[in-house]
Amino acid sequence: MAEKKKTARKTHEKAAKPKTDKKIIAVIGATGAQGGGLVRAILNDKHGSFAARAITRNPNSEKAKALADAGAEVIAGDVDDIKSLKKAFDGAHGAFCVTFFWEHLKPEKELSHARNLAQAAKDAGVHHVIWSTLEDTRKSVPLSDDRMPTLMGKYKVPHFDAKGEADEIFRQLGVPTTFLLASFYWENFIYFGMGPKKGPDGKLTISLPMGTKKLAGIAAEDIGKAAYAIFEKGDEMIGKTVGLAGGHLTGAQMAKSMTKALGREVVYNPVTPAAFRSFGFPGADDLGNMFQFYTEFEQDCCDARGISETKTLNPELLNFDRWLSQNKERIPLG
Repeated sequence: MAEKKKTARKTHEKAAKPKTDKKIIAVIGATGAQGGGLVRAILNDKHGSFAARAITRNPNSEKAKALADAGAEVIAGDVDDIKSLKKAFDGAHGAFCVTFFWEHLKPEKELSHARNLAQAAKDAGVHHVIWSTLEDTRKSVPLSDDRMPTLMGKYKVPHFDAKGEADEIFRQLGVPTTFLLASFYWENFIYFGMGPKKGPDGKLTISLPMGTKKLAGIAAEDIGKAAYAIFEKGDEMIGKTVGLAGGHLTGAQMAKSMTKALGREVVYNPVTPAAFRSFGFPGADDLGNMFQFYTEFEQDCCDARGISETKTLNPELLNFDRWLSQNKERIPLG
């Protein structure tokens, strides 16, 4: 009986790590928005030169099992545990690295995780890393600048600044890296409580502190598809910063598109950043500052995230109207 169990375990281990002649791309956050999109992009290209290694803290989760069933190699790895990361990156040609600020709301922890990822990639000899990053807003708005409050003593937009600060870790360690700038996920209208809310007058309203300025946005799945194209392009992308967007839209334009897609009027409510910061949910001050940064540096933020450049990487790129047509039933109407 014990021998049967042993044999079954060996069979399971072999199934978990299929042999392949393809170059392995190790994907952090494989069950999340960005990483999941990349794993699916790799798996969907049956004749491509890459194989997906999905790294997750819980290989037994339903999402992880779904990726395994679809053909991904699924292994355990934790950004808190550098040894597990080195093991996860072992033998990989490429690695997609992302951190998870919104799980803990601690920029120092995010920096520590980024350092672990960079060191593990270096130690494992990974040939090409994509680091999912954002701007360090303190380069544009110094801590001494009181136009927006300083948070946690040394940040303006913590979930941006820690990622931007971590860029230098990858550079100093000599990790061959492409720096990927994502945009505002349109999925925030589904999951992050930013969808239309019913006001006292019964009208649906989206409240954003963007005034009349444009916000670079994207469907999360399209980030993974673009990352796949970056890995395909290979060495020419190392050292470059690539920004992604599916659209540059004002709050009023987004409300108009929602009105059309949902069949109910949606009104844009351009609150002030200070009002948004006062909403009281976890991270409201961080996001209020983020939107203020997007507003005051609209041109820079949009220019850094070109739509045509993103479409070159990902010809299937969705614009906001197409994204809405596919996702309108998923948007909660509060």
